[in-house]
Amino acid sequence: MEDSFAFIIHPINPQRDVSRKYPALGKLPVWLIDFLSLFFPPIYISEIKDIRSEANGRSLHGWFVACPLTPARMMSLPPKVVYKKIVQTGRLAEKLGARILGLGAFTSVVGDGGLTIASQLNIPVTTGDSLTIATAVQAIEQAAAIMNIPLSGANVAIVGATGAIGSVCGQLLAPHVRQIELIGRQPEKLNRVAQAVQQAGCQAVKTSTQINNLNQAELIITVTSAIDAVIEPQHLRPGAIVCDVARPRDVSRQVAAERPDVLVIEGGMVEVPGPVNFNFDFGFPPKMAYACMAETMALALEQRYESFTLGKDIQLSQVQTIDKIATRHGFKLGGFRSFEEAITDAEIARIKQYHQTLRPIPGAEKLLGDPPAVNPVKL
Repeated sequence: MEDSFAFIIHPINPQRDVSRKYPALGKLPVWLIDFLSLFFPPIYISEIKDIRSEANGRSLHGWFVACPLTPARMMSLPPKVVYKKIVQTGRLAEKLGARILGLGAFTSVVGDGGLTIASQLNIPVTTGDSLTIATAVQAIEQAAAIMNIPLSGANVAIVGATGAIGSVCGQLLAPHVRQIELIGRQPEKLNRVAQAVQQAGCQAVKTSTQINNLNQAELIITVTSAIDAVIEPQHLRPGAIVCDVARPRDVSRQVAAERPDVLVIEGGMVEVPGPVNFNFDFGFPPKMAYACMAETMALALEQRYESFTLGKDIQLSQVQTIDKIATRHGFKLGGFRSFEEAITDAEIARIKQYHQTLRPIPGAEKLLGDPPAVNPVKL
């Protein structure tokens, strides 16, 4: 039987994403797209060809299939209704011949993190969160090295720390950094995550339910399941590096407009081995995919057809295992992007200049001194 996979996508930015497949529908008002999304059936998007393992030359093909629900609809509808729509999309993947299914964006976090969906399908399911974690940590470490920020002396913040991804990101970074601030909404869960991070090797661990505590962090990984941005320009110290793993984004576009000293990178972009053709523009350069997509592909290339990452509890060992599998087959960190645009060498040099000269932006002292009161993080 041929090695194959499918991956579920769905519209994150309703007008932009819908217009990629249906230009006329993308011109409708957002509220109308949100409303209509419940009534659309699962959608075949494209066939993915020419993925090829660097380890053994094995080839792989797959499909993008779309669940039509927007994030707003997924969060407002009863979970059973959302599950039904995602399962219908999974059954389309089965009919196409997929042997494993990856869940993208909100389809991986709604409800119980894929467990109910997997129980109603005949093929294994993975959220892709394990490789997303590994890639996010690699990205923040690489960015820190470029900006000459030694990990051993760095203050790190994890926003959305009580989630499956945030918790293990903290554990992976724990042996290498000076201090970790865990930010989330539920104090009891934060305390449990703090214990795990301490056991992983970082003794200086703090917890907070307030986003304004970010202003002391040099390195930030943010991965909430909020629909709207939670990190604004005033939350960040001069020269901070932010790896935004969340979809929709946690970092406001105002950060790019108002904070030229801050480096914001999208977490989870991976270069796929082989002359891959996705036959669909989902906003990435050629050969690039989200890490959650790459996990599904790597498992298929490994012929490991199992529900690898499911639920809200991810083990550090899972992350280390999928990272080794992906590396062996030729998946690698795919460079830096920020707000859907590649970060150029000139932009890196400009931001790096701020770091080297320690020159804060105008008004930064005020930002650091008295950050405004804000709402707690929405997870």
